Amino acid sequence: MEADIAANALDLGTNTDFSLLSLFLKADIIVKAVMISLIFCSVYSWAVIIEKYRLFKKINKSSEEFEEKFWNSKSAENFYNSLPNNLEDPMSLVFQNAMENLLKKKSKTNISERMTAFLEGGIEKEMSKIEKGFTFLATVGSTAPFIGLFGTVWGIMNSFQSIAISRNTSLAIVAPGIAEALFATALGLLAAIPAVVAYNKFNTDAKKYSEKLENFSKRFLTII
Repeated sequence: MEADIAANALDLGTNTDFSLLSLFLKADIIVKAVMISLIFCSVYSWAVIIEKYRLFKKINKSSEEFEEKFWNSKSAENFYNSLPNNLEDPMSLVFQNAMENLLKKKSKTNISERMTAFLEGGIEKEMSKIEKGFTFLATVGSTAPFIGLFGTVWGIMNSFQSIAISRNTSLAIVAPGIAEALFATALGLLAAIPAVVAYNKFNTDAKKYSEKLENFSKRFLTII
């Protein structure tokens, strides 16, 4: 183990290529594992970010169109019967689910209470779909810097160990090892910062959309 560290330190000292690819290839296996996990987290976070950005843009527009058509319709039942089968808009699905459950019941007693329960259940179901992926963003945002820091500490430990073994305090010996260690910290921040910003934004957007669904439900209940 010590011989490997010393050989690696000597190789790093004689080859001063500080490109990102070179730092990754010459890194310790533990540091490499940290880097790969952070790169995966960053890529997946951006996939979630892009998907959620498109989702909120789409549902905000589709919900506005739904509300406009609904309030211009003659009756809720006629509007329900005119809805297509392949609905994707959450507000449309909440309304469709509530009407479906209401029409299945023959009894007309306690309509308002039952509709309230149906609408609340529909909102909860749709919001759970919308908020899917939020936990991953929050987890990456809170843990990625510490994962990167672990890689940094491990890399610096190897650098100090190589100094002790080679008995050479030259900067050329330790600089590449420290550079690869700091690269792990940079990757941690690169993964965490967009995830935190996106989580905060989408969490706010989700609360606003949930309020929009609740407002529609309250207005809908007043006409039953």
